Amino acid sequence: METRTRFVFLMHPKEFKEEKAGTGRLTRLSLANSEIHMGKDFTADESVVALIADPANFPVLLYPGVGARNLSHGELVPADLGGRRLVVFLLDATWAGARKMLRLSPNLQALPRIMFTPTTKSRYVIKQQPQEGCLSTLEAVHELLLNLEASGLDQYPLPEQLLGVFQRMQNFQLQCAADPNRGGYRRRPYSAPEDRVGPRGRSARRQNVLKTSESGGARGG
Repeated sequence: METRTRFVFLMHPKEFKEEKAGTGRLTRLSLANSEIHMGKDFTADESVVALIADPANFPVLLYPGVGARNLSHGELVPADLGGRRLVVFLLDATWAGARKMLRLSPNLQALPRIMFTPTTKSRYVIKQQPQEGCLSTLEAVHELLLNLEASGLDQYPLPEQLLGVFQRMQNFQLQCAADPNRGGYRRRPYSAPEDRVGPRGRSARRQNVLKTSESGGARGG
């Protein structure tokens, strides 16, 4: 699928090497105008540095929080780009991994930030999100493209493509999990995302801190 926006997935090494059901790669394969870079510190990454320094680009970081422009509220419009190409950097990692990557990369810290307000809960059946409003990388890009189109910043010609790929990946995983002849067989099926109970105890306290400091949007993970 062609887009005017350039999507740059900055993938944590653990996600890159170990995650077998990650959606970052699926999203990269679905978007012609995208690329993946692996690492934790992108300060000296030549490709990332070049994309940020290119005067023809308007680089931003998808990361919610205070000061981030909410695309769902129309806080980024074509006039803001001044004819430049929008380049969106996405941190593909757990929340803890993403925070560390950002802390180690001053060049990413300096980027303007964008966010959006999700229109739906995560559709991820085979994983549980740490809190309401968190989305997989693929779902985050889907929501982002919906908002970019609504703001006149891009076109989203195939809105069902990403979600279709996402569902087919999950269907395959669920089929494998239901097969007693496979190593990943689950005696109890996955519960529906809307029926799941959130973290409790220490985990809940950690997530409350996260929600307080970084609420109001979604980050792919």
